Amino acid sequence: MLKLGFIGAGKVGTALAVLLNRKGYTVAAVYDQSHEPAERLKALVDTCRVMTTSQQVADASDLTFITTPDAFIESVASRIKWTPGYNVVHCSGADSTAILNKARQQGASVGVFHPLQTFAGLQQAIENIPGTTFAIESEEPLLSKLKEMAVALGGNFIQLKASDKVAYHAAAVFASNYLVTLVKMSSDLWRTFSIPSDQAIKALLPLMRGTLHNIETIGLPQCLTGPIARGDTGTIQKHLNDIVDKTPALLNSYKELGLQTIPIALAKGSIDKKQAREMETLIKNTYTRGMP
Repeated sequence: MLKLGFIGAGKVGTALAVLLNRKGYTVAAVYDQSHEPAERLKALVDTCRVMTTSQQVADASDLTFITTPDAFIESVASRIKWTPGYNVVHCSGADSTAILNKARQQGASVGVFHPLQTFAGLQQAIENIPGTTFAIESEEPLLSKLKEMAVALGGNFIQLKASDKVAYHAAAVFASNYLVTLVKMSSDLWRTFSIPSDQAIKALLPLMRGTLHNIETIGLPQCLTGPIARGDTGTIQKHLNDIVDKTPALLNSYKELGLQTIPIALAKGSIDKKQAREMETLIKNTYTRGMP
C-alpha cells in the first residue's frame, strides 16, 4: 500500500487520513501550520509522525495530500521540491490540477481527489465519507491509484476534466450549501406564526428526509409533489399573497424556485402546457408593493 502524507490537518485531511489508515494505507506524516491539529491527527493514526515542514511530508510519502484551505494549495505546492516519482493531490472541489503545475513541471504526478460530501465537523466527516462519490482528475498511473482509494473508502468515483470542475462545484453548492439556505428561509416563514427556528427545523426535517428518500427511490421527475406538480394556481396565489404581505424579502426566491419547478412538473406529466403557462404568468406578474 502507498505511504500517505498530509499537508493540512483540518477536517477533510484528518477524516481521509483516519479512514484510509483503517483500510490498510500507511499514513506516514503530517504537517500543519498549527501544531494542535497535527497532533490530533497523530493521536488518531498511530503510524503518523508530525513533521516540521511540508517538504518533510513530501519526502516521507509516496502520495502527498495537500488538504489546506483552497486559497493556499498552489503556494504550498510551489514551495516544495518535487522530483519524478512523487505523487501529489489536492482535495479542492472548484480547482483543477492546474494549481499543481509547478509540481508537474518538476516531474511529479498530480491529481485531484475531491469528496462530494459536507464536512461540518470531524466526526461527521468520518461518518459521512463511506458511500461518497469522489471527483477525480489525474492521469495514469496515479489515476488508477486514486480510483482504488475511492473504492477502498466505500465510495464511488467520477472522472473529470479540468474544464468540468467549476460547474461540478457549483452543483454541489446548490445541493448542499443552498439546502441550508432553503431551511433558513422555511424557518423564517414559521416565525411569522410565532414558531421559533429550532422548533421549525425539527418539524421540517422529517419532510426533508422524506423528500430525499423519494428522490433516491422514485427519482426525478416523478418524486415532485406540491402545488406546482398539481397545477394548483389557487394555492400558489395564496402563497404569493402571504409572502408579499409578511416576508417580501423571500418573494424573488419563491418565484425563481417556482419557475424552475414548472418544467419538472411538465416532465412528470402531472400538468399540461396550459397549466404551465398559467402558473408562469401568475408567478412572473407578482411583485412586492411599490414595484410595477
